[in-house]
Amino acid sequence: QVQLVESGGGLVQAGGSLRLSCAASGSIFEINAMGWYRQTPGTQRELVARVSIGGNPNYADSAKGRFTITLDNAKNTVYLQMNSLKPEDTAVYYCYLLNQKMLNYWGQGTQVTVSS
Repeated sequence: QVQLVESGGGLVQAGGSLRLSCAASGSIFEINAMGWYRQTPGTQRELVARVSIGGNPNYADSAKGRFTITLDNAKNTVYLQMNSLKPEDTAVYYCYLLNQKMLNYWGQGTQVTVSS
């Protein structure tokens, strides 16, 4: 089994910053990619940022210029630095991992709330 443990969510004022972390453990095999999605009630989960081993990060348009994703492959940990947060960034943020066997794993989610 693979476990993804997220941390770093919380309440912040508009314009503030948060840093999310997600540590993977267990029978990962090998990481292909890790990333972050987010979801609000009544909507589909949407990509925020994703990075593949040896590849360039991909960002949703809403995240470009404000969010930065980094992957520490040695620690099996992915980070999402979120700056200039807006109320519309409020959501549950989910970490995900894709391994070399093309299996997806998801974290339990961490709440990010941005007040205006």
